[in-house]
Amino acid sequence: MSEVNGPPGSARLSGPPGPSGPSGSSSASGSPGASSSSRTSSSSGTSSSSGRPGPSGPAGARPVGGWTRFVTARPRLSLLAALVITALAVFAGSGVADRMGSGGWQAPDAESSYATEALEREFPASQPNLLLLVDSGTASVDDPAVAAEAARITERLTGEPGISGVTSYWQTKAPALRAEDGREALIAARIGGDETEAGETLERIAPDFAGESGPVTVSVGGPVAVQHEMQTIIQEDLLRAELIALPVTLVLLVMVFGSAVAALLPLLVGIVAILGTNAVLRGLTEFTDVSVFAMNLTTALGLGLAIDYALFIVRRFREELDAGADTRTAVGTTLRTAGRTVLFSALTVAVSLSAMLVFPQYFLRSFAYAGIAVVLLAAAAALILLPAAFMLLGHRVNALDLRRLLRRGRRSGSGAAVAAEESGKGWARFARLVMRRAPVFAIVTTVGLVLLGLPFLGVKFGTADDRQLPAGAESRVVQEHIRDGFPGSPGGGLELLVEGEGTPAAYAALKERVEKAPGVQRVDGPVMGDAVAYFSVLPKGEAVGQETQQLVRDLRALSTGSGSLDTSVTGAAAVLVDSKDAIVDRLPWAIGIIVVVTLLLVFLLTGSVLIPIQAVVLNALSLTAMFGAVVWVFQDGNLSGVLAFTSTGDIETTLPVLMFCVAFGLSMDYGVFLLSRIKEEYDRTGDHERSVTFGLSRTGGLITAAAVILAVVMVAIGTSRVTNTKMLGLGIALAVLMDAMVVRSLLVPAVMKLTGHATWWAPRPLRAFHQRFGLSEGESAPAASGAKGGSGDPGKPAADGGTGEIPGAAREGEKVTTGA
Repeated sequence: MSEVNGPPGSARLSGPPGPSGPSGSSSASGSPGASSSSRTSSSSGTSSSSGRPGPSGPAGARPVGGWTRFVTARPRLSLLAALVITALAVFAGSGVADRMGSGGWQAPDAESSYATEALEREFPASQPNLLLLVDSGTASVDDPAVAAEAARITERLTGEPGISGVTSYWQTKAPALRAEDGREALIAARIGGDETEAGETLERIAPDFAGESGPVTVSVGGPVAVQHEMQTIIQEDLLRAELIALPVTLVLLVMVFGSAVAALLPLLVGIVAILGTNAVLRGLTEFTDVSVFAMNLTTALGLGLAIDYALFIVRRFREELDAGADTRTAVGTTLRTAGRTVLFSALTVAVSLSAMLVFPQYFLRSFAYAGIAVVLLAAAAALILLPAAFMLLGHRVNALDLRRLLRRGRRSGSGAAVAAEESGKGWARFARLVMRRAPVFAIVTTVGLVLLGLPFLGVKFGTADDRQLPAGAESRVVQEHIRDGFPGSPGGGLELLVEGEGTPAAYAALKERVEKAPGVQRVDGPVMGDAVAYFSVLPKGEAVGQETQQLVRDLRALSTGSGSLDTSVTGAAAVLVDSKDAIVDRLPWAIGIIVVVTLLLVFLLTGSVLIPIQAVVLNALSLTAMFGAVVWVFQDGNLSGVLAFTSTGDIETTLPVLMFCVAFGLSMDYGVFLLSRIKEEYDRTGDHERSVTFGLSRTGGLITAAAVILAVVMVAIGTSRVTNTKMLGLGIALAVLMDAMVVRSLLVPAVMKLTGHATWWAPRPLRAFHQRFGLSEGESAPAASGAKGGSGDPGKPAADGGTGEIPGAAREGEKVTTGA
């Protein structure tokens, strides 16, 4: 892997363009056609190579203004302020994981949520979230000594603050609370409060109850224990992932840059973004629920995108220095070009992630909070901290080149420039090969991606349960004992809440109708309250199987036989039905937001009508392998032994939505990098195929390096012992690699070759709109070149001798910007 500076042999004319001098010709410091050597000599009076600003440059040099002046005026002060803010973020974000929840899959405005809250309020014993599994060893649970000890434990639990609805087998003799072998039984209770308060209560009481107690052994389980253990494991796994990802990432960055100093800069930007996002999430927990799973996305995107952006900016800065620009000029050009693209890319990723805000589940909304924050912070850190560091480092950004020995015997010059030139040659040859066989590459690649995605047609959606945890987790062991050893379908029952003034006859008639519903095994109740009651319905099928989901719909459509009674259904299957309905209802809005904004942003970047459509379609194709692998591996259980997880036979309903939004955003990130350089060359020359070759030669190595580094971070996240986190990390790692190595390298050049100059077409009103509001990484083409290859007009190549570089003057009729 190495960074890419461009096709070999191109004359490098970076640097800010300047206005014409008195004679009408541009000055040597930044004019089109000026050689690197002439610019080097003329820039010596502008600033030193170390980055200390000097006196003004020669007459006619383009002034540094706007954002460049702001971020480079006092670089030491900027870095000191960043250090102080980061330190405050560490303090503000401390303990954020302890305030997060591990649920959030349930739609809060759904019928099941309403019924659950009503049952918790009116009948705490009907919704136990704490289960104590009492194991009597070789004795029976009905043994007097065992019963006496169990009664004592039950009494102790009843006296604990925050505990309500305590019941046990020894009190009720309910068959559902006794194992079929007679060696285990349950004590059930409800811990009140939200997820944070329930977790704190569990931490307080669990050590007093777990373990041996007289003739019995007690294990702690139930939903609250599962959630708390999942939260703890995620925190531990996240720390391990960071310890894996950071050193491996540093090694990869050194391989990319050569210089240890340059390699450290992206890593520092990522750390700042992660710590800042943790502080943002900590603040959000004061106002809304935030999922602990979002911390994984914070780490992954914080490192991944910060490295992407820093790679792009550092590479461009070193390119400017290699071409002979002084430090301040190099910073200004970098911010006007790569900096503008980074800002644009961050906006596209943030928009993709913001689509998750339309869903009611706080699990999905949490990833939007974390994603938007980390993307914007990563871009801000890259655009503020890196220019300040460049001003202080200057040419020392290339210091500590660890690849000197590998270059022994090669041509002299900057190691980065030599490696980039060699890589650029390879990518240029590869682009020309793909375009010569464009139909073959386009058809074979598309068919291959579609075939990889076919397993997703058999996807089955379910809910997350204790099997997300590793096999030895205590709360999972308890749930497995209950699931395998107790009668009925523990955790899979439904509750039918009945509200209103009902008579015994009305309740009896309702119970009879429920018992006759298809898929009902048994109905218990009613349990009466004040103008409210509930029935427990045991289904014949699996807890969240299709038959039980249909039973939920049948019960909701069932007439009560009395106009004064209202019914609501809850339970695991009802939660799943409501969650699926909520996603189906909101998914068109989310997809619409992503597609419409993507089309608009890519149009602003390219001025083309066809390229935005290509971007959406090709991005979607890049995700097929990820979705196919998710079903083949995690639903069907292939590779479960190697990856150390338990397949439940389904996929948690919200995860495909999450993975789509994240992976689509990252695909757009790489797409923007590539398209910006293609557009830059096409604006200058009007040569379509040359522009595609130029763009891939400039960014192919960069995108591949960035994708590999981000994949390493995601794989580190994928080492988690929690299945959903493992699925998220490994799935997105696959999507990123497929996008960079297949879609950007094969499909994009092949499709753009097939569409030819029509790629850049746009109707006249849209061309005018783009000329006024459009964005681009490159400097504008010179009016004197005769190039007409702007937005929507194929035009002719510029008369520049085919240098492959960016002239400095604006196109005719365009406004010249004098500062970054």
